[in-house]
Amino acid sequence: MIKGLHHKAYRCKNSEETRQFYEGFLGLSLAGALEIEETKTGRETKVLHSFYRMDDGSFIAFFEAPERPFHFTEHHDYDLHLALEVTPEHLRDMLARGKAEGIETRGISDHGFIDSIYFRDPNGYVVELTAKKPNHDEHLHPDNAKARQILDKWTAENG
Repeated sequence: MIKGLHHKAYRCKNSEETRQFYEGFLGLSLAGALEIEETKTGRETKVLHSFYRMDDGSFIAFFEAPERPFHFTEHHDYDLHLALEVTPEHLRDMLARGKAEGIETRGISDHGFIDSIYFRDPNGYVVELTAKKPNHDEHLHPDNAKARQILDKWTAENG
């Protein structure tokens, strides 16, 4: 049985710039780093794998691999984004802080069951901070029949 998310890993351009955003701006602790010098197949490599801890014990991780080309693009929110849960008060504080620090900041977006703000990290990834509304669990729960109906209708119309 899957217990939860341990970590989600992304590529990064520069580990120190990434640390400044995730630790310095967002407040996630740099919890670990691993320099990888050899692959499991015995090839030489030079990769830094770093981990940032969230309050629930899960991590956001990054690979800096200068020797391995990677095309960084500024994704649209619908393409790729990372959503992190915060309190409503922290959401408002981070909105003001992002704007004050000159970080690309958008929001507050009302999604009905959550409020969200959006930043772009130094790698071009969209990072969403989201705060639950009182009706959150009515919208997201196991065996949600309404969600299944919406998905089935979408599939029938868009195949």
